[in-house]
Amino acid sequence: MITAIAGARVFDGDQIIEARTVVIDGASIAAVGGPVPPGAAIVDAAGGTLLPGLIDSHVHTDMDGLRDALKFGVTAELEMMGRWSARQRREIAERNDVADLRSPGMGVTPKGGHPTEYMNSSSNLFIRYFYRFPSVSTPGEAARFVSRQVSRGADYIKVFIEDGSCIGFPGLPVLDDATLVAAVKEAHRHDKLAIAHITTAEGAQRAVDAGVDGLGHLFLDSPAQELIGNIATAGVFVIPTLVTLSTAFGNNAATLAADERVRSRLDRRWLDSLSRSMNVYPQGNLDNAYASIRALRDAGVDILAGSDVSEPIPILGGLAHGASLHHELQLLVAAGLQPGDALRAATSTPARRFGLTDRGRIVPGALADLLLVDGDPTATISDTLSIGAVWRRG
Repeated sequence: MITAIAGARVFDGDQIIEARTVVIDGASIAAVGGPVPPGAAIVDAAGGTLLPGLIDSHVHTDMDGLRDALKFGVTAELEMMGRWSARQRREIAERNDVADLRSPGMGVTPKGGHPTEYMNSSSNLFIRYFYRFPSVSTPGEAARFVSRQVSRGADYIKVFIEDGSCIGFPGLPVLDDATLVAAVKEAHRHDKLAIAHITTAEGAQRAVDAGVDGLGHLFLDSPAQELIGNIATAGVFVIPTLVTLSTAFGNNAATLAADERVRSRLDRRWLDSLSRSMNVYPQGNLDNAYASIRALRDAGVDILAGSDVSEPIPILGGLAHGASLHHELQLLVAAGLQPGDALRAATSTPARRFGLTDRGRIVPGALADLLLVDGDPTATISDTLSIGAVWRRG
């Protein structure tokens, strides 16, 4: 079936373009601009904006999470640790009723290290798997662990640098430098990105020194002056997860939960979760985080939008699949990014950094993963929530 989306302004993942028609043929974009093919089903999108499907670059998910994400135009979730098999991910890639998924498999952490401290709080099997959470203690074990994850289909590798000081569990064991470096080198030997979980500036510097490709969070504490420059020089990207920092600082997302555009798409568990906060680092300050975002932007660091949403349990409040990525875009703009910069952080930039060459842009041949919204989010970022239609694989 051929469908023509006509009359919308088109944000192609980089900028608003002149074309006002996008043609879908099957699962792919057949044309951008030009005439409407004879016999095509026409979607009148006048007054709206057509975007590439959004990419959440930091989640922990299940099938319900993937389904909720798609309701909000998030057509791909990049998991940052989980137990999805390669076969499951291949099957998900062929579905059009849930968001697509990428995953590193399990992360590299020492015995008793993060995130095992959360395992008693889970309401379902997602985090209870951590009872069998694998760990490493030497460089050799780390290299073998990474190789094993790759053999099981890992799309990239996750390493943890977390002493618990900023998340309410001080004193957690942390990987030593040699073991950390071995894990990163093994990831690169297999041509896989290495993404580091960090929550402190010290952890971020250790990650950069070890050669990682990306930071899975922004540091919750204040950075040393030279850290920003070191991140930029190393070409490391940052997934700030400002929504997670906000809830860690004691702020809830009740206003988001009260928005009818959100309330109509989430069940009560998730709305209740949005209305809570983690409040594990109340001394934190969003203004300081915003200053770090501006410094990273000014240094030329790639910023990717991610939420770190997982499940609606009491200690992980303030987040919800799909909705929180839209919230993240709003916080990135509040931090000082232009709306177009924020949109790139959820489309073309993660696609480029994660090698997702078939998405993140509205170009001929790309997957027809698309989001149509009322209004103009390149001027008013909250318009991303005014969802008119979502296409997944056409």
